[in-house]
Amino acid sequence: MRVLGIESSCDETAAAIVEDGGRVIADVVASQVAVHAPYGGVVPELASRAHLANVAPVIAKALEAVPGGLDAIDGIAVTRGPGLLGALLVGMSAGKAMAWSRGLPLVYVDHLVAHLLAVYLQRGETTIETPEMPFVALLASGGHTAIYEVRAHDDVELIGQTRDDAAGEAFDKAAKLLGLGYPGGPMIDRLAKLGDRSKVELPLPMPSTKRLDFSFSGLKTAIARHVEKHGAPKDERDLADVCAAFQHAVVEVLARKSVAACKQRGIPRLVLAGGVAANAGLRARTTELATSVGVKVFVPPIASCTDNAAMIAYAGWLRLARGERDALDMTAYSKSPDLRRGKILV
Repeated sequence: MRVLGIESSCDETAAAIVEDGGRVIADVVASQVAVHAPYGGVVPELASRAHLANVAPVIAKALEAVPGGLDAIDGIAVTRGPGLLGALLVGMSAGKAMAWSRGLPLVYVDHLVAHLLAVYLQRGETTIETPEMPFVALLASGGHTAIYEVRAHDDVELIGQTRDDAAGEAFDKAAKLLGLGYPGGPMIDRLAKLGDRSKVELPLPMPSTKRLDFSFSGLKTAIARHVEKHGAPKDERDLADVCAAFQHAVVEVLARKSVAACKQRGIPRLVLAGGVAANAGLRARTTELATSVGVKVFVPPIASCTDNAAMIAYAGWLRLARGERDALDMTAYSKSPDLRRGKILV
C-alpha cells in the first residue's frame, strides 16, 4: 500500500509517498525560511499564502517518483493539527479534493504523533534500527517541547511538557537577541561547538528531575539581561561563548529529564523527535547520559526530525492498514449561508 502524505502545519509545505514498512519513496519539502527570515519568526498570513503557492507543485513533484502518479496511490494522509489554522486549511483542502476526485480513502494525522513515529521511517537503501515499543520520546521543536511514553501507535501518554515556551522558540529568540537571524537553532548549534560555556553564567531552567516539566521563559529573560548589560557580542569568540552557555542550559535540561523519564518508567529506550532533535549538542549529551544508565537512544536522520510529510504518510499508513477512514465532512460549511459554495470545492 502506498500513501501520499501532505504536511502544512507551519512554514514547510511538504508532500511525500511512503509504502509498506515505512519505506520513503518520495519526500519533497518547500521551505519558507526566506519568507519569514526578515521578521525573525513565522508570520501566519505569509505562511498561508506561501502554502497556497507551493502545495500543488510540491505534490506534483512527489508523485513523479512513482509510475502512474496519483493512480499508483492507495490512500491520502493529511495533517489535521496542531498548527497554524490558515496553513492547515491549505493542506487539508488539497488532501480532501484529491481524495474526493479519485475516490481514495483519507485519514487525518496528528502532527505530534507523526513526529513520535518518524523514527520508523526508512530512507534510502540502508535499513536503520528502530525501537521496540514501549519507548520514551522527547519531542522538541519550535512549537512543542514534551516527553511521552509511546506504548503503541495509537497509545501515547504525555508525561511532561513545557509550561511556557518551546525549546525551539527559545533558540530562535536567543538568536534574534544575539543578532544571528532566523532560524536560530542551527546557528547557535554551530557556534556553540567553538565556544566555552564557562565564560558566561546562565541558569539551568527547572533543572530538577523529580518533575518532568520544562520552562524556558526565564532562560530567555536571562539571555536578554545579558545582552542588555554587555551588548550583543561583536567578537566571534565572545559570541560563541554565549551560544555555548545558552545551548548547554537548554540541552542539559532536555537530556536530564528525558533520561529521568526512562528511569521512572523503567523503559530502556529513548527516542529524540522534532526539529530540535537535529541539534548536535542535544544528540551527544543525551546519548552520553543515557548510555551511562543503560538506556539506548534512537535518533532519526535530520530529514525525519524536521517537519516533513513522510512522517504524516507513515502515520496515515498505519491508520489505513487498521481499516480506519475519515469522512470528507463539509457539514461545517453547509451550515453557514455565507459558505455554502464551499461544498463544491471538496
